[in-house]
Amino acid sequence: MSSTTVFTVEGMTCGHCEASVKEEVSEVAGVTAVDVDRAADRVTVTTEGAADVDAIIAAIDEAGYSARPAGA
Repeated sequence: MSSTTVFTVEGMTCGHCEASVKEEVSEVAGVTAVDVDRAADRVTVTTEGAADVDAIIAAIDEAGYSARPAGA
């Protein structure tokens, strides 16, 4: 069963930003899809089973941006 989690990401300003975030998050175990929308400051992540929120936030941090689950 898949799960979808939305994150608010601060600091993305260009296509390179989007690509960096997508690349880092795609490497997290269990991630099957990543949709980055810099205009909305959102990253939507689909995973197999429950999302490892801490690992996804760490991957976004590794790309150079600050993230938190949307609504948090």
